[in-house]
Amino acid sequence: MQRILSFELHHQVPDLPHCYVLVSEGKLLGSSAELLGLLAAEQLEALALEHEGAQFLGIANNSHACFALQVEGEPEVPDHSWVAPRWLMRNFGGAEFDLVSRALQLQQWARDHSFCGRCGSRMALHPKEHAMHCDSCGRLDFPRISPCIITVVTRGEYCLLAHHTRYATAFYSSLAGFVEAGESLESALRREVMEEVGIKVGNLEYFGSQSWPFPGQMMVGFFAEYESGEICIDQDEIADARWFRYDDLPEIPGEISISGQLIRTFVQRCQLRG
Repeated sequence: MQRILSFELHHQVPDLPHCYVLVSEGKLLGSSAELLGLLAAEQLEALALEHEGAQFLGIANNSHACFALQVEGEPEVPDHSWVAPRWLMRNFGGAEFDLVSRALQLQQWARDHSFCGRCGSRMALHPKEHAMHCDSCGRLDFPRISPCIITVVTRGEYCLLAHHTRYATAFYSSLAGFVEAGESLESALRREVMEEVGIKVGNLEYFGSQSWPFPGQMMVGFFAEYESGEICIDQDEIADARWFRYDDLPEIPGEISISGQLIRTFVQRCQLRG
């Protein structure tokens, strides 16, 4: 299997051939052709790799039951290499992105919940659910998903984009932030925009969502319209923020990310309005 054309999340393992996504210390096994290095069951057996318990992900290409495996170190696999997920996922389509996102999140969650947060005992994967189970006190820990808002603020033919301090390259992106306890998505959006750039926004429009595995966010995308204020950046998080006309944009994220999709949709809408 070289390309994943379809992926469906399932909880019950079907009677299908198995394939495996290998994860090691935050890296993925990729093939020499810059594709995801899925291994068939016989390939995995021949390598005799030490690994932790397999986690069932779902059904790939309507033909294979796909699992994630956490291995120690970066063992050599013929015609494959260990690569950073962000680099590899630039080449992915929707189904591959969904599969790898799920694999990365489940493996990181399992590593982060090796011990019970209540009694300190070692936890193990539950045999029937995606949960870590403590035999000592009975606690179940399910995968953590952190909701985040992400938004493009618009002002006629202009959109507000920011260069974040954490970015190594000088590209501009949408504004984003985590939803706090007790907040609605809408309240979080208004707060984050005000905190990061000092702008008041309104007329929020839901765009879509995306699971983002760095490490476990659910990105919820909106458009928001400018209401008032002048740009005043939070220098701890934002290196620069400014208004860009739709036909004169800086370097922006790729189409695989919801940020890139939001910005491109704004451009398309402006073009249609002429």
